[in-house]
Amino acid sequence: MTLYATLDSPLGELLLAGEESATATGGTALASLSVPGQKGGVALDDVPGDWRHAPGAFEEIARQVRAYFGGELTRFDVEYAAGAGTEFQRRVWDALESVPYGTTTSYGRLAERIGVSRAGVRALGTAIGRNPLLVVRPCHRVIGADGSLTGYAGGLERKRQLLELEGVGARP
Repeated sequence: MTLYATLDSPLGELLLAGEESATATGGTALASLSVPGQKGGVALDDVPGDWRHAPGAFEEIARQVRAYFGGELTRFDVEYAAGAGTEFQRRVWDALESVPYGTTTSYGRLAERIGVSRAGVRALGTAIGRNPLLVVRPCHRVIGADGSLTGYAGGLERKRQLLELEGVGARP
């Protein structure tokens, strides 16, 4: 059963969704973290009827997200729900986790790091855009080769906010 909760944040009301897990901290493996109006995200108004509202199941995840926005946490320790994404997407998403807090990388550098050809950079960008775990899995740290803000499912203004929170400047 999919569980969900909401959490106020500087980006707006976040929607957390996950699966019960015996091994996850707090008992929930995170499957999705969406912001309002996110491309491809689940909107609070569109939560499927078979999802169960369970704020208590997300207490540890919510604590970490609050600590991140408070400038006290630089790396999340969250179990992710299994099964999301293709093998290629999971490879790209894993690579996002290696981009440290307070830094950025370009799409090309990330592609090079995981062995994606120059022709595959567009597919890499598409995989980044389908990241279901905004904020927690740091796709906001990937910027254009010229230092400009490019593509973010939650919107470029939110990407700018996240980078500023982490002390990183990027060209608009």
